[in-house]
Amino acid sequence: MQFTWTHHGEPLAMKRFLTQHGISMRTIKAIKHGAGDFLVNDQAKTGVITINTGDVAGIQLPDEAADETVAVSHQPLQVQYEDANWLVVDKPAGLTSVPGPSNREDTLVNRIKGYLVATQAPNQRPHLITRLDRDTSGLVLVAKHHVAQGMLTDPKLADQLVKTYLAWIEGTLTPASGTIDQPIGRLDDSPRRGVTANGQRAITTYKVETSTLAHAVSRVRLQLVTGRTHQIRVHLSALGHPLLGDALYDGNQTWIKRQALHAASLQFYDPFAEQTRRFEAPLPADLQALNK
Repeated sequence: MQFTWTHHGEPLAMKRFLTQHGISMRTIKAIKHGAGDFLVNDQAKTGVITINTGDVAGIQLPDEAADETVAVSHQPLQVQYEDANWLVVDKPAGLTSVPGPSNREDTLVNRIKGYLVATQAPNQRPHLITRLDRDTSGLVLVAKHHVAQGMLTDPKLADQLVKTYLAWIEGTLTPASGTIDQPIGRLDDSPRRGVTANGQRAITTYKVETSTLAHAVSRVRLQLVTGRTHQIRVHLSALGHPLLGDALYDGNQTWIKRQALHAASLQFYDPFAEQTRRFEAPLPADLQALNK
């Protein structure tokens, strides 16, 4: 795979030119140790490299082979968007994001690998930028190679990744909009998390969209400022309004048997296209039923 840009301006050292375009120092060091080439005007260069105005410069790297330890699953994958660098997929509730001790055969990563193999993609090692709990539905952003993954670790770009969720709770929140700023930590050896004095800082913003649904159920739109494990689930539970169906956090399971949480929209800055991309995922049937 090859990534190049045309330089306009004063002469620059190759390292500075590449970092300005989001290439990580880790990748630059790997190329210096033989894991690829620095390119200037279609020629591989070594040593001290200066980029002059009008030069087309960048890097060339080997394609990423599939991880042989990850099984291939050919179960359905709902692709919302795809280009050479990114996949945006709509994950169904009930599907684990990554392989683990209890499931190594059919997770989201296994399905993405199956899709990449079936489409003969040049890079077959997916990198999940965002993850969702097994029973949360909605959008997941995937980098198709480590260069794209590395670019989104830049704080300037990471801050432009905006994830919006829809949640259903019993009752309503007061006030109807606000910010939840409460630290989250582990509770003994349980998978359950909680608001704890020595936990990691966790910030969630919310807005009640409607509180006139059947059974006094409210729909809430939330955004994560931080990304702690179970963050929305813990914060809503701490306010006395756990997600409907969320057994781990004592949510009411009368109307739905999984946590009523959906990653509804995803927005990020694409440094390759130099534009902001935004996607929305339709509500699955079980969440649509809560709106009636």
